[in-house]
This record gives sequence, structure tokens and C-alpha cells, in this order.
Amino acid sequence: MSFRGKLFFRLLMTLSLFLIIRYTYIVSGDPPLQQDLPGRRSFSSRDDVIFPVKTPSKTTKRLFHTAVTATDSVYSTWQCRIMYYWYNRFRDEPGSEMGGYTRILHSGRPDGLMDEIPTFVANPLPSGVDQGYVVLNRPWAFVQWLQEAHIEEDYILMAEPDHIIVKPIPNLARGSMAAAFPFSYIEPKKYEPVLRKFFPKKNGPISRINPIGNSPVIVSKNALMKIAPTWMNVSLAMKNDPQTDKTFGWVLEMYAYAVSSALHGVSNILHRDFMIQPPWDTESKKTYIIHYTYGCDFDMKGNVMHGKIGEWRFDKRSYGNKPPPRNLTLPPQGVPESVVTLVTMVNEATANIPNWES
Repeated sequence: MSFRGKLFFRLLMTLSLFLIIRYTYIVSGDPPLQQDLPGRRSFSSRDDVIFPVKTPSKTTKRLFHTAVTATDSVYSTWQCRIMYYWYNRFRDEPGSEMGGYTRILHSGRPDGLMDEIPTFVANPLPSGVDQGYVVLNRPWAFVQWLQEAHIEEDYILMAEPDHIIVKPIPNLARGSMAAAFPFSYIEPKKYEPVLRKFFPKKNGPISRINPIGNSPVIVSKNALMKIAPTWMNVSLAMKNDPQTDKTFGWVLEMYAYAVSSALHGVSNILHRDFMIQPPWDTESKKTYIIHYTYGCDFDMKGNVMHGKIGEWRFDKRSYGNKPPPRNLTLPPQGVPESVVTLVTMVNEATANIPNWES
């Protein structure tokens, strides 16, 4: 695409954003639903298609491109560097179908990692549109990247900065079905009255909306090119509907992706072992990704301290203004293996990434 073409595309998309914001959905008079704090539960729905993760046996690789959305903040930057380090460690290992890698930087300008990590610079949403909910920039950034970048692979893994790859990842998608991790707190059936504003009954049963977010998901490039604009529109519409915004809170954008995938008829094979989230998940042997979104707090006897500052702790939020130091203290004896593996892998990455604390 020429420079003029790119400029016209971005101007056109920016205009469309303002038109979307002005669009008013016809909403029902149902009272707002209470949003429980995200917790853990077992899956019992017969509509959920859940498979254990298995390495496929085939002779022809179906490569996927790993895409990670990020900002230029210190907090995002150090996570991206660790994520990219482990991607490189496993990309060419046996069993891997990992292809290229792109950090989609939606700060609108280049930063200090341009020479270290392959990066596409996307424009952020116009000022004020995200209403302080920064992840609304994610679908908009994907729309720009898919439109403007040359992506050789036929599949895309959408990942996040706070993901650590723990072993080579095969392409878990099958045919027209994408592959995704099922989140226990994404509950389409529970919130059907709200979701019907965006997924009308004519589109089918609410069970067509899978309990997923946009990450981790492996999806075909062609499917994502159709889903992404809808994901952007639905995210903005949900944020601008007070009932939906109050109901879904910080997981709103995840629901928006799940709805958009269903609107385009893209079903997802749900892989419970795709990802773990310490300290809730205690073992990493079967998984491909560690997602360190939760704080890990323990006493010195190895007992978990939920909701309290631990005598030993690892929490990414402790490093909002500077990266974690090299050689973090390992957890005390008795702490789950997943937490030990997480900190060990952080330490290996920081020990080998040049100019880590600069």
C-alpha cells in the first residue's frame, strides 16, 4: 500500500470511529446484571467443546504468526522483552509451528524496542474514545495491522506481553475452527440478556458465543480479517452502553471478541491446557503458555496468601515504573511448581537480555 493509500485508510478508519461512537443501540429496559469478581469454576456446559492439547502429527507445517499488542510504557516494555525472548527460544524447536512475530505498538509512535523486536506502529484511538479503558485500542490496532502489514503465515496467534511460552507451540486450529483458551469468568449464558443487544436471536443460540477472549487464540488470517472490524465496533458499542459497561467491566473487550467471532460463524476448539494462570494453576508441565496476570503471594512456609501482600511475592504490578531486577529470589519450598517455573523463566530471560535494566 502506498503512503497516500495508508494515509487515506487511517483517515477513513478514524472517521468511521466517530460514526460508530455516535451510533446508538436500541437497548432493552432490563435492570443491570451484577458482575461477580472473576473467579474459578469447573466447566459443565455440554455446549463447550474442550479438548486436551495434543501435538499434531503431520509432515507439512501450518505456520502461525504471533502478534502481541502493547504500549510504550515501561510496564508493557519489560513484559514484551521477556515474551519475545522465550518466543525465540522455542520457535525453531521440534513440534513448533511458530512463524513470524510482531509487536503491535498502539502508542502511535516508534519507541526504543524497534531494533530489538519486530514492531508495527499503530495509531491509538482518538483522544477520549477509550474512556480510560486502554485495551479498547487492541481491536483498532489489529484492524490497522491486518490492513497494512504483509503477513506471510495463514494463521495468527494473538498473545499478550505477560505471556511466557514454555515449550514449542503447534498450530492447534483445525479446519475452519480456531483454537482458544476457555476463561471461567466469560459466561455467555449467564449474561444472555445483555449479550442479545449485540448477538440477536436471529444469529442463533447464545451457546454459539464461546467462553473466550481474544488471547490466546490461534485463528486463520482470513477469518481474523473479517472478525477484527466487528470486534472493534462491538467493543466501542459495549463501552458506550452503560448497562453493558457496568456488567462486564474490565473483561468487556474479551466479551466483544467472543461475540464478534460468533457473529462471523467462527467456532473455537477450547483447549484448557493452552495456558495456565499461577498461582491458581499449580503445574506447567502440560501447558504452552504461562499467563502471569495474578499476583503470587506466599508465606515463607509456602502457603498461599490470597488478598494479602505475601512474605514472598511476585506480582507484575510491582514493576510499573521499572523492570524487575535480575536474579529474583526464588519462592520458598512448598510453593506450586508453576510459580517456581514462572520466576525461573523470568530470571533466565533477564539474565540474557542485553541492557536489561537500562
